Amino acid sequence: MFVFPRRPLAIGALLLTAPAVLLAQSTGATPGTRGGAARAITPTDISAWKSIRGATLSNDGAWFAYTVAPNEGDAEVVIRQTASGGKEHRFPIGEAPAAAGGPGGGGNAALQLSGDGKWAAMLVYPKAADQKRMRRERRAVQSKLRLVNLGTGEAREFDKIRRFSFGGDSPKWVAMQAYAPEAGGGGGGAGGGGGLPGPGAPGMGGNPLGGGAGRVDGTDLLLHELGTNAQFNVGNVGDFAFDDKGRWLSYTIDARDQLGNGVQLRDLASGTVKSIDAGKALYRRLAWTDTFPAFAYLKGTIDSAATDTTWSAAAVSRVGSPVQQMIAVGNGGTAALPTGMEVSPERTPRWLEQMDGIAIGLRVATPPVPKSEQLDDDDRPSLILWHSKDARLQSMQIVQENADKSFSFLATYLPATQKVVQLTDDVVRTGTLGARDRYVLGTDNQAYERQSSYDGVQRRDLYLIDARTGTRVLVQKDLRGTSSLSPDGKAVLFWDDGNFQAYDVATKAIANVTAGAPVSFIDTEDDHNVDRPSTNIVGWSKDGRFALISDNYDVWRIGMAGKSWTNLTGNGRATRTRYTRVINTDPRERNIDLAKPVYMAAMQALTKKEAIVRIDPAKAGAVAITGWRDARHAPMKARDAEVWVSSIQTSTRFPDYWRVSFGSGAIADSVRLSDANPNLNGVAWSAGSRLVNYVTEKGDSLQGALYLPAGYEEGKKYPTLVFIYELQSDNLNSFYSPNFSSSPNALIGVHNSRGYAVFLPDIVYKINDPGMSAVWSVVPAVKAAIKTGVVDSANVGLHGHSWGGYQTAFLIGQTNIFKSAVAGAPLTDMVSMYSSVYWNSGSTNQGIFQSSQGRFKGNFLDNKDAYERNSPNRFADKVKTPLIILHDDKDGAVDFNQGITFYNTLRQLDKDVILLEYVGENHGLAQLKNRKDYDLRLMEYWDSYLKGEKAPEWLAKGIPRLKLEEHLREQKKKLEGKKIAM
Repeated sequence: MFVFPRRPLAIGALLLTAPAVLLAQSTGATPGTRGGAARAITPTDISAWKSIRGATLSNDGAWFAYTVAPNEGDAEVVIRQTASGGKEHRFPIGEAPAAAGGPGGGGNAALQLSGDGKWAAMLVYPKAADQKRMRRERRAVQSKLRLVNLGTGEAREFDKIRRFSFGGDSPKWVAMQAYAPEAGGGGGGAGGGGGLPGPGAPGMGGNPLGGGAGRVDGTDLLLHELGTNAQFNVGNVGDFAFDDKGRWLSYTIDARDQLGNGVQLRDLASGTVKSIDAGKALYRRLAWTDTFPAFAYLKGTIDSAATDTTWSAAAVSRVGSPVQQMIAVGNGGTAALPTGMEVSPERTPRWLEQMDGIAIGLRVATPPVPKSEQLDDDDRPSLILWHSKDARLQSMQIVQENADKSFSFLATYLPATQKVVQLTDDVVRTGTLGARDRYVLGTDNQAYERQSSYDGVQRRDLYLIDARTGTRVLVQKDLRGTSSLSPDGKAVLFWDDGNFQAYDVATKAIANVTAGAPVSFIDTEDDHNVDRPSTNIVGWSKDGRFALISDNYDVWRIGMAGKSWTNLTGNGRATRTRYTRVINTDPRERNIDLAKPVYMAAMQALTKKEAIVRIDPAKAGAVAITGWRDARHAPMKARDAEVWVSSIQTSTRFPDYWRVSFGSGAIADSVRLSDANPNLNGVAWSAGSRLVNYVTEKGDSLQGALYLPAGYEEGKKYPTLVFIYELQSDNLNSFYSPNFSSSPNALIGVHNSRGYAVFLPDIVYKINDPGMSAVWSVVPAVKAAIKTGVVDSANVGLHGHSWGGYQTAFLIGQTNIFKSAVAGAPLTDMVSMYSSVYWNSGSTNQGIFQSSQGRFKGNFLDNKDAYERNSPNRFADKVKTPLIILHDDKDGAVDFNQGITFYNTLRQLDKDVILLEYVGENHGLAQLKNRKDYDLRLMEYWDSYLKGEKAPEWLAKGIPRLKLEEHLREQKKKLEGKKIAM
C-alpha cells in the first residue's frame, strides 16, 4: 500500500491543446498469432513460464551466463560466448531457490564467472520432485557445486557444497565450503547442516552465517586448484576470504569445543600456512581491503560461566611482507575503550582507506543478568506498556527489537596514537563513513522522532564528524531534505529552503548553489503533502568538484562554490525527455568520471520511447547511441572491454539478452544470447500496446497504457480490465511475464491472451482528496479508452490492490462505469485507519496519511470533512458494481477490519459482494497455492461478468463451510487441466 510512488509526469504543458483522446503509438507484433494456431495461456503455462535470473558478463566480455528458471520446476544455467556463432553450454541445476539470482543483471552467489573468464561455477540443487519428497521425509535439501572449464566445456561436480568463491581476479583456486554432517562425524555442527543456502550466502568470503555473537561450528573447506585439479581439505572452517589478487586465503577455525580455534593465513603460491591468532575463542567477520594486502576480523571470548562473550577487533596489514603487522583493540588490546563501552560483534571491522586505522563498532557494556534474577515464563507478565511519551510506538520497538539489540556506534582505532575515537553516540546515533573514510556524515532525529511518527516529515540534525579526531560540527539543524558528502571531503550538499546548499568543510560557510540557476530544483511534480521537495542527486563527479543533479528532465553539473551550472544533457526539458539514471560501466567506480563518456538511460515522457545516451567530455548534450525506440533496455558493459550486453523488451517481446554495439544512432550487430521462452510463439499474446492521452476533470493532461488483446482486430470492441495504482503509463513497453500473484499487473499478458484488453491509467492527486483524485483521473481515462474503439464500454472491470484497492473501493461508490470490480486489501474508512498501526513496520498510519499516499493536511479532527468525503464506506449505499474483496487476516499494512467491515456494510445493504480471505497471509499472497487459487477465481469472475459465461457455484451462490474441502478439490483439478473449465 504505502509505497512512495515513482515521480509523476508533467506533460500538461505540451498536451493542453491536444485532443482528449489520442492513440499515440502501437508497439510490436503479436508473437503468438502467427498462422492463427495460437492458444490462450493456461495455468499450466503460467507454472512453466520461464524468466532469466542473475545474468552476468565476464570481465573480458567473452562469456555471458544466466539462469533460466520456470515459475515452478527445474532450472538450467546457460553459458555462451558473446561472439556471433560462439559456443554455448547448458547445465541442468534442479529447482533453484528464489534467492539464487533474481531477475536482471549483476550475477549472484549461486552462479559466477571467474575474473579471467576461464571458469564458471554454479550451485546445483535436487530436482523439484525430489525436493518435495525430501521435505516430506524431513530430509535436508542440499546443493552441490559444478565447476566448468569454459574453454573445453568439461564439468566436475562436488557434493554437499553450500557456498564457494574463486580466488581473486585471475584465480588459480576455488574454495568450496561443505555442509555440516547431518548426523555425527567430526567437524560438523550448526554451520548450516539443514538446507539450501539462503539469500545471504555470499560468493566472495564474508561471514556466511550473518551472525556476530552466535555460536557457529565450522565445516570442511575444500580447496581445488583449477589448473592441476589438485585439492586438499581444511577442517572446521567457519569463515573464509581471498584477497583481491587471489594470493592469500584467510580463514577461521571454528571447532565444536573451540580447541584449535583461530585465524590462519595460507600463501596459495607456496602452500605455507601461518597462524595469525589462536585461542579458545570465537572468530568472526573476516574482511579484506579492496586495494591492500590487509584484513580484519573479530575475536570473541566466552566467560567462564558461558553466559556472555567479550569481543575484540583485530587487523593485519602488509600481509606476506617482512614487516607484517597486527593490531588489536578491546578485550586485552593495546588501546583503552571509551568508558562503559565494548567492541560490538554486529559490525564488521575494516581498514580505513588510508590504512592508518580501522573502523569498528561499539556497544554499551551491559553485564548479563544472573540466572537467579531472571524471570521464567511462569513469573513474567505478558505486558506491553504503551506510553504517550514514547518516541517510537511500542509496536515499532517490537518490530525493531533485534535491530535495537544489534545496534552499534561507529568508532575508529588509530594505531599511531593508540586511541579509540568514538564517532557516534547517544547524541548523534547514526553515521556513515565517506570521503575516503576521512569524515562521517552523522544524523540524529531524536528530537523529532515523535512528531515525525504522526506528521510523516522526516527531520534530522546533520553533522560532519572528523574520523580521526571525533570533532563534530553541526552542519544543519532540522534538515528535512536529502544530504550527501562529496568524494573529496570538501563539501556537504543538502536540500533546504527550496535550494541545494553546500557546506564548505574548510571555511564552514554555506553557499546556496542553485539560487539563480536557469531552472528550479524543486520537484513540482511531486503531489504529496510535502513542502518543496527536491529533485534527485544523480551522483558526484569523481574528483568531488561537482554534484550531478536532475531537474526531472536534464542533468546539471553543479559547482560547490555557487553560480556554476552546466546542463550536461542539453535538451531534456525542451523535448520532455527524462534522463533517468547513470549506467555504471565499471563496478569498481563509486562516482562519475566526467573525463570519460557517461552513459545514461533516457525516456521521452510523451511517447515513452527510450534510448541509451552518451555524454562525451567537453561536448554539449547527450547523444542517443541506440536511437529512440519503443523498447526498454537494461544494458551492462564488460568491466575490461568495450563489450555491451542488454536485455531488450517491448510489450510483445520477452526481455531476452543480446550483445549489442552502438553506432549511427542505432543498435547494430546484435547477437542473440538468450531465448528463454521459445514456446511464446505457441500461445496467444498481446497485439501490442498504445498510449491513450486524456485530460482529468481538474485539467491535468495524463496518459494511460492500453495493452491490446491477442488477435486484435481494428474496429472490434473487447472486454477490458482497468488496473489502477498511481502512475503506470511509463510501463507502456514493459513485457509482463505471467506469474501467479495477488498483484493485478502480473497477469496482464494472461488476460490479453484470453481476449481482454488491459488499461493502466495514470492518476495524479490533489491535497485532501485522494479518493476524489482517483475519480477525477480514472473516469476520464476510461472514457478516453472507450473512444479509441478498442474498449467495450459495457464490459469494463476494475482492479486495484492496496492503495489501488482503496481507489477501487472508492470509485465504485462514485461511478457506475465499471461492470465488476476487485479491491485487494483496501482501506475503506480513512478516519479509523488514520490512527491504526501499520503492523509490518510497527509505525502509526498517521504520518502516511499526512505526508505520503494519504495526502491529507492534518489529522481527521482538524480536517474531518476531507477524511470522510474520501472514505469508501461513506458511499456504500451508492455502490451498484459487483465487488470481490481480497483481505487476509494477518494483513500488517491495511488492517483486516477495513475489509471485513466494508464487506458487512455492503452485505447489509444487499449489494453483490464477496470477501476472499486466505488465512495466515499478510498484505499480499505469499503462498503459491493461495496465489493460484486466487488468480483462477479472478479469471472465472471476469469471464462471468465481462464475457457472459456461466458463473461457477462459488461465485453464484457461495460455498457452505462443510463443502469447502470438496470445492477446493474441484478448483485444483481446474488448475491442473489443459484449460480453465467454466
